[in-house]
Amino acid sequence: MLVPQPFADATLTRDDMGFIAKLVYEHAGIVIREHKEAMTRGRLARRVKALGLGSVAEYCAFLRTPGAVSEIPELINAVTTNHTAFFRERHHFDHLRKDVLPKLLQERSGRRGRIRIWSSACSSGEEPYSIAATSRDVLGSRSDVDFRILATDIDTDILERAEAGIYPSELFERLPPDVKPLLKLEAAARGEARISEDLRRLIAFKRLNLIEKWPMGGPFDVIFCRNVFIYFDTQTKASILDRFVALLAPGGFLYLGHSESLPQPHPQLRLIGRTIYERTA
Repeated sequence: MLVPQPFADATLTRDDMGFIAKLVYEHAGIVIREHKEAMTRGRLARRVKALGLGSVAEYCAFLRTPGAVSEIPELINAVTTNHTAFFRERHHFDHLRKDVLPKLLQERSGRRGRIRIWSSACSSGEEPYSIAATSRDVLGSRSDVDFRILATDIDTDILERAEAGIYPSELFERLPPDVKPLLKLEAAARGEARISEDLRRLIAFKRLNLIEKWPMGGPFDVIFCRNVFIYFDTQTKASILDRFVALLAPGGFLYLGHSESLPQPHPQLRLIGRTIYERTA
């Protein structure tokens, strides 16, 4: 039984740092480099406190035991970064609105055709809700197309927040005036607002580890994978990219983050805009 302690020692030895980095890489493919030691120590300290342990060293010793299997997802939750924003990297949503969705609607409306978009590391939900808001504005009230967004993340805690769709109101005050109304905000508790049900029901939130087997078969017309590759090594990025391409429909689009690029040129992708790639065949 874990006994609560009044004070937690957050010291992280080099050996324990190496152990944590190896564990996270094996289970999530995420690379934690040595210069992230302070950040890692702070995040582990939160798990130490939650479990009532006395130190980070004690937590690492616990992780080395067979009984710690169920703690691995909590460790991954603790060390993953969830920085995002509504309509972050606006040019992707402008491309979706002006170039992608009108063409897809022209091809598939009238015969209940499918349009599928995947937000592959959705974090706290700002990205899929921005996709939903943009798409609803283009789709309007039409019902002659089967439109859905899949939003996945490895962090189970952040997925619960994303699915709730409730955010501090101040986040919306900073949005450009032309996109804020698209989110169709509803009143929530004081100082908070909720994304409208009309947008929330377009999205299915699921837990997914990008380095494990994926249950869905695609195809997707658009895949968002932004500010994710920066956490993987070249080999992992190349593997995930191949699997993205396999699930992307010919003529579909892949959006990466502003500081990211392909790990290597891909024979089935061509760059058509700022961090926008189109599957060619």
